[in-house]
Amino acid sequence: MEYQVYTLPNGIRILHHPVKSAIAHCCLLINAGSRDEKPEQEGLAHFIEHLLFKETERRNTSQILNRLELVGADLNAYTTKEYTCIHASFLKEHLERTIDLFEDIVFHSTFPQVELEKERGVILDEIASYLDQPEEAIQDDFEGLLFKGHTLGGNILGTPETVNRINKDDINGFIANNYNTSQIILAVAGDYDFKKLVKLGEKHLGAIVENKAIKNRVKPLVNAPQIVKAEKSISQTHCIMGMQAYPSSHPFKSGLLLVNNLLGGMGMSSRLNLEIREKYGIAYTIESSYVPFTDTGIFNIYFGTDVEKADRAMRLVNKELKKLRENKLGTLQLHQAKQKFNGQIALAEEGKMSLLISMAKSLLDFNYIDSLEEVIAKINAVTADQALEIANEILDNQQMTTLLFEPLD
Repeated sequence: MEYQVYTLPNGIRILHHPVKSAIAHCCLLINAGSRDEKPEQEGLAHFIEHLLFKETERRNTSQILNRLELVGADLNAYTTKEYTCIHASFLKEHLERTIDLFEDIVFHSTFPQVELEKERGVILDEIASYLDQPEEAIQDDFEGLLFKGHTLGGNILGTPETVNRINKDDINGFIANNYNTSQIILAVAGDYDFKKLVKLGEKHLGAIVENKAIKNRVKPLVNAPQIVKAEKSISQTHCIMGMQAYPSSHPFKSGLLLVNNLLGGMGMSSRLNLEIREKYGIAYTIESSYVPFTDTGIFNIYFGTDVEKADRAMRLVNKELKKLRENKLGTLQLHQAKQKFNGQIALAEEGKMSLLISMAKSLLDFNYIDSLEEVIAKINAVTADQALEIANEILDNQQMTTLLFEPLD
């Protein structure tokens, strides 16, 4: 994968991925997310992400929103447990306009009280809307169980209580303590000369004062597995089960990605989908996922089904897990699993923005970006013995925490 990197004197890195297209993509990735909040400030990183679009020293809200939309660009942002990302897609002649706006909103936002109060109301509505979707809410509650006592277990949106407490001092303190300039990357995918891109970076980001704030992330403990049931005003049973898994630097990460994709990943041909939805028609949605963090990870299985079918669905899920723990994949099974996953990875690279953000995350975490060939080589190197070992470490339902949302009687 072709890319170039330049580091400004203040530590901000400029990443360029050349793409021959009239459309360009740009993101500013900051290594700061909800896990970096204090427990009483839950939702703060997400609150800041919203407020970045409200007012700066040079622009009001309307000017910020119109700066790119008036030239047909798509501007957005999101917050995760570990990152904050602002991103935009635009006609390639508008790159400087984009970088100028990113610099302004990230480093010169003023967070006026009137905007803070308006956005507080918006986020409270967002929380209420989210809680009305059990398939979404159960994920957050599950992570709260899995990482109980740790900030990774907090809700990215926060709670009504914590969001109502957030003030301007909290905002400025979080930025000062977490927006380390050496942990910020401006990434661009487009048809540009790298030297000219560096000059734009120097012009708009070079004067940013270096921030050497040291992040003190603590690895979460592994909590004992438990089964928790909660009654909700819903019509179906929703179930999520899983455990902590490998961090992003673990040598078995590629193997677990492969095993997860085989079990319940993308596509209709996953084992869980074929067995539980297609064969028995028990669940409309059933899937598994593996999300690695810098020092841990999450593996889980989710399904929703009618109340009377829930026990059977659980037995069938456990049956599929047992198969992977007890039966080594055959040569053809392993080859087909790799072929499917490698094809999906290659197709995903067509999404230039998601690819660019993935590259920026890799540069932040490892100071290196794997090429597509290297990623596929790691998948192809997974052996049947490794897959069996991974299944016995991660797919042991006796060691999983299970959360059930059940309808009220």
